[in-house]
Amino acid sequence: MAGGTLPVRDGREQSRDRVVCHVDMDCFYAACERLREPALAGEPLVVGMGYETGADVGAVATASYEARAFGVESAMPISEALERLPRKRTAAREDDLDVSEAGFYRSVDMAYYESVSEAVDEVVERAVADADPEGVVRSVSIDEAYLDVSAVGWERAREFAADLRADVEAEVGVTASVGVAPNMSAAKVASDADKPDGLVVVPPDEVRAFLADRPVGELHGVGPVTADRLAEMGIETAADLASADPDDLESTFGSRGRQIHRHARGIDRREVEPVGKPKSISSEKALSVTDDGTTKREVLKRLAGEVTERASGKGALYKTIGVKVVRPPFDVNTRARSLSGPVDDPGLVEEIALDLLGEFSDDRVRKLGVRVSNLDFAETDQASLDSWDSGSGQSGETGSSRAGRRTRDRRGRGQTTFGDFDE
Repeated sequence: MAGGTLPVRDGREQSRDRVVCHVDMDCFYAACERLREPALAGEPLVVGMGYETGADVGAVATASYEARAFGVESAMPISEALERLPRKRTAAREDDLDVSEAGFYRSVDMAYYESVSEAVDEVVERAVADADPEGVVRSVSIDEAYLDVSAVGWERAREFAADLRADVEAEVGVTASVGVAPNMSAAKVASDADKPDGLVVVPPDEVRAFLADRPVGELHGVGPVTADRLAEMGIETAADLASADPDDLESTFGSRGRQIHRHARGIDRREVEPVGKPKSISSEKALSVTDDGTTKREVLKRLAGEVTERASGKGALYKTIGVKVVRPPFDVNTRARSLSGPVDDPGLVEEIALDLLGEFSDDRVRKLGVRVSNLDFAETDQASLDSWDSGSGQSGETGSSRAGRRTRDRRGRGQTTFGDFDE
């Protein structure tokens, strides 16, 4: 997933007390398309490029589980996918094809998928922050993240993961599989073990037994080529790999040989560390569908307060303020306005967010969101408002009155954008 990160946990070594979750969204691109088109639920669905009229090169990005039943897989040439699973519209026009054995195809829309991913990130980060003040989130892709939530403890680990999955589905509308284990590699295997919409918890004492009978290709760090080479060595399961001579593995695969040997034995001392700094900070709230203006404004005010509080806690200034308005069933609309320079100004965020919401004052909505982006984590103080409006103040004005007027000036000069929630 592509969202922000929480602070890294200092000095955490692998131990029996360590609780790591791997969150992996199920057929994510397909799930996003089903948010936009609920009628696609349960249908064979392929997301990719190259199926369009006149196109002759392309590949599958994601295939739903229904499409996989026809042999369609990620990274497959689109031409092969179409042979295995014709398009519904093609089957309807040709007598030798059966519509019931055809599927739907949709083009990749990364901007949209990223917006959904960011909504998932918000749910995940909130859950981690509430459960473990020292928790860590490591986003490794648009649809995948590791969490260190050791303060949750093993007695509550399953409850935490179950609640997280339920919150993601309820608030965003997509499903996630979660694996829980004492380290990253085992947690990843666990998240794949019961897809889709799965939850597998592997306590410290059960890791070695959980891995033992699994094909080596399921282990983290073992790709198809390595799996084939291991098979030539008579190593087919994690138990086989765990029992192999690590020196032989190192001579064949280099330092990676010892790494996969450790993973097969359930050992992985890597820390769950965040990758970079967040590009934006946002908060969203699902609603019962409403067109009530007071409700929408009050929700947006609360979201603005949550976002600015989190930004302040992370030491982040922001230059762009945006809102998301989702109309039923899942018509995502975003608006944003950029300032002259980075600020930490909760009042301004609320003011601009409410102003942007005005465009949707009569609309029925099912979700609202507020985001600050174009973040600045510089350690220096934020630029003074005087530096942006030098000479505009009059002697004798209080600092607050000057700042208030300049806030309005900046808002008037700001640029409103119509596009992705992300700048």
